[in-house]
Amino acid sequence: MKTEMLAMILAGGQGTRLGKLTTSLAKPAVQFGGRYRIIDFALSNCANSGIRNVGVITQYQPLALNSHIGNGASWGLDGIESGVSILQPYSATEGNKWFQGTAHAIHQNIDYIDSVNPEYVLILSGDHIYQMDYEDMLQSHKDNNASLTIAVKPVPMHEASRFGIMNTDETGRIVEFEEKPENPKSNNASMGIYIFNWSSLRELLMEADTKGIDMSDFGHNVIPEFLDKGESIFSYKFEGYWKDVGTIDSLWEASMEMIDPNNELDIRNPAWKTYSRNLISPPNFITKEASIKDSLVMDGCYIEGDVKHSILSTNVQVNSGSVIEDSFIMTDVKIGKNVTIKRAIIGEGAIIGDNVVIDGTDEIQVVGYSEMIGEDK
Repeated sequence: MKTEMLAMILAGGQGTRLGKLTTSLAKPAVQFGGRYRIIDFALSNCANSGIRNVGVITQYQPLALNSHIGNGASWGLDGIESGVSILQPYSATEGNKWFQGTAHAIHQNIDYIDSVNPEYVLILSGDHIYQMDYEDMLQSHKDNNASLTIAVKPVPMHEASRFGIMNTDETGRIVEFEEKPENPKSNNASMGIYIFNWSSLRELLMEADTKGIDMSDFGHNVIPEFLDKGESIFSYKFEGYWKDVGTIDSLWEASMEMIDPNNELDIRNPAWKTYSRNLISPPNFITKEASIKDSLVMDGCYIEGDVKHSILSTNVQVNSGSVIEDSFIMTDVKIGKNVTIKRAIIGEGAIIGDNVVIDGTDEIQVVGYSEMIGEDK
């Protein structure tokens, strides 16, 4: 049976720029917003867009990610005609199957994609924070009779040189691709979100493999090749909130933006729910000495100290005399007495001993997963 569109989420990145936060898990599995992991946004977008089949390509430290996704039930992707498939590298008769790039990861999963039999393939990154209706993008793809549609987000011209830029004609057709140009001709930044006609992409990847042509990366190889061949490539402009949280600074910024009442990212929108796999935690216990201002505090927290403009994930403990300000605290963190934490990200399961000062005034500070700082009392 033919499937209209299959989503393939690229979730195997190591995320070295996130430092301590990705030493033991893949970047898409990093927590965000107190209740979510980064990959939840791509999965939720698929669920809200009516995409029933999703392949998640993993590679680096996949255990936490695999456990989090499970059978896809948290996103309603566990039905008779729907599902989430975890796709990992494997060995075959011709040798190693370790993924060499974004397009190579798709090529190595051609058998899986063929088994789903899609007309279109949606390629997504698993490490971006945003809410997008992929069905609307697919309709644009159909209306333009395109072989490839690339989601773009207009960025300020002075920032355009940081991105892959898609230059278009007056119809929105992409006529040129510039990778981080010194003097950009437009401000249409690629979001790394693609819709391909599967037959066109499959043919290109198979032909390149047969001829020994490097077609391992979408940005460096596949898109330029589509342009050279004169394929019909169109842009899809996205005006909403979108953030690549691949660095410590961007993850911290996105966390602080989430608790801004004027933030474009509307997690509470009942018409576009952001789903996640959440375990049941006990109620919060807030002592009469505690103070909480402009913050997001999840269930299971015990708070005696002061929390200002911060996110506390589930089961966080803040003892007396401690002050948490402008920070993102992940699950199961224990913070001792008389601790000061400012402009920081504290990883899951970390233990901060009494009288510790973590001050990110000059540079955002990070404590890794299960890391112990100071003496635990």
